[in-house]
Amino acid sequence: MANRVPKHVVVDGSNLATEGRTSPSLKQLHEAVLSFMNEYSDTKVTVVVDATFGHRIDKREVAEFNAAIDNNELVSPPAGAVGRGDGFVLTIAKKIGATVVSNDSYQEFHQDHPWLFDGGRLMGGKPVPLVGWVFIDRLPVRPSAAKSVKKASSEANRPMPIPRTPPPNIKLAAKTKVAATPTATATTSVPAQSARTKPTTAVNELAPFLEFVEKYKIGSKVKGAVESYSAHGVYVRIGDVLGYLPLRLMANPAPRSAREFVKIGQQVSLVVSSFTASRRSIDVSIVGPVTAVKKAVTVKKTKKRPAAVQARPPAAQTRKAPTKKK
Repeated sequence: MANRVPKHVVVDGSNLATEGRTSPSLKQLHEAVLSFMNEYSDTKVTVVVDATFGHRIDKREVAEFNAAIDNNELVSPPAGAVGRGDGFVLTIAKKIGATVVSNDSYQEFHQDHPWLFDGGRLMGGKPVPLVGWVFIDRLPVRPSAAKSVKKASSEANRPMPIPRTPPPNIKLAAKTKVAATPTATATTSVPAQSARTKPTTAVNELAPFLEFVEKYKIGSKVKGAVESYSAHGVYVRIGDVLGYLPLRLMANPAPRSAREFVKIGQQVSLVVSSFTASRRSIDVSIVGPVTAVKKAVTVKKTKKRPAAVQARPPAAQTRKAPTKKK
């Protein structure tokens, strides 16, 4: 029987990124989400990863992961969340009545979330060789009859630990490196923690951002020029502000790469999708067909050689009329 089309899904990103692997892969998660969006183009997708995800992926993927977190393409539970990543996924799905995409059965949460056994509330996904990702409806696996039904363990309900070391390839400030000595540990623990919670840099200046928000509401049509590429989209210059155009809002289905869809300097028609006040960011989406910008072609001027001077024909000799002899 064909799968029903869910209105909204919450993807357990840590689970799909580790499917068939010992450590998670951001590339595998990206392929799974794009495959799901291509198959279910009308479904809203929210991707959740646990707080340790950035520490366990390949160090070459850390920069792309940080960009995805900053642009709200990946969601991570707040520090100290009860139930860790699994509990956060189920809480979101319960609140909005969404379907969970995961191969986990969440056995420790069956008592608190009995809706998991309702039809259409859980989907699984696996990459199949020569086929790609395949998604199918599933039901959670109940604990065996020989074992007693477990409640959520105390370990699962404990607050999520805060990582003590930053992800790979993150450069520490010179002041925080001094905290490595045993004697300075007690006095420097607070600055080290505050460095981890440092707010992200704002995308736009305050005054232009407020003017834009006051002038253009969500759904307003604007025009902009592509200024730079990012990990999951492009930044577009709209007057005095920068807008962010993610891959998922470029086309349906979403393109695999922004460079294949738009070029630097290209003029595009856009619609304002959302605002994020904390980062002063503006998310936009594509409207209608994309028109490419005509690039000025520089033509090398070649010096024209002077035309060969044609030899003038000898002037006709004019004979003077003979003077009459007087």
